Amino acid sequence: MNLTVDIGNSRTKLSLFDRGECVAQEACNTLSVDVLSSFLGDNRPDASIICSVSDYNPDIAEWLKHNTGKFIEFTADTPIPITNAYSTPETLGKDRLAAVIGAWTMKPKNPILVIDAGTAITFDFINEEGVYEGGNIAPGAVMRLRALNEHTGKLPLVSLNERRRNRLMGDNTRAAILGGVVEGMVFEIEGYISELSAKNSRLQVFFTGGDAFFFEKYIKSPIFIVSNLTAIGLNAIIEYNL
Repeated sequence: MNLTVDIGNSRTKLSLFDRGECVAQEACNTLSVDVLSSFLGDNRPDASIICSVSDYNPDIAEWLKHNTGKFIEFTADTPIPITNAYSTPETLGKDRLAAVIGAWTMKPKNPILVIDAGTAITFDFINEEGVYEGGNIAPGAVMRLRALNEHTGKLPLVSLNERRRNRLMGDNTRAAILGGVVEGMVFEIEGYISELSAKNSRLQVFFTGGDAFFFEKYIKSPIFIVSNLTAIGLNAIIEYNL
């Protein structure tokens, strides 16, 4: 068994893999040794890995070192099963890289675009030779909605859950804000897919992140939605290092 720990901007995701299959998952707002211990129960993984985009309690790493067979802290120096051509690998979000590795594990020898729609929306590309060429970062849906409210005098804060009709132009202010954010992101996503598909005929598109299922119904291009793509990549990194 392998344990993957993905510490994101807002939540931490724990996943337990047995022979390559994810057999248990849990998400929490604050990671602690007690949360880890409760999640694992009587299981003692052969290996574990932490992927973090923020600081975390060092006691967690110490606990994993003593309670799993092999512990890996995913850094720019960790051996990985693809080639990373990012010019500043130490600044690349490890969750982004892990998601690309997860997609490559599922669809090897194909050009792949990974779209992660969460706090930020990220676009990452790996070519058919397994070389990660880079990607882009933009504000996610909730961040855009908050920015319109916080940086204007009168625009209200609206929620994605208010989106009821699929129409291009809003007929009131709340609908106009939602339309601007949602349709803008749809055009953005479709634009990346179209541009990369024109240059890569076998392009595979993976969609993940907290807002992936919301945007799925708006995207016309063929996509694979994999909610635990980062965890799959982290497990692949463990296997590669073992």
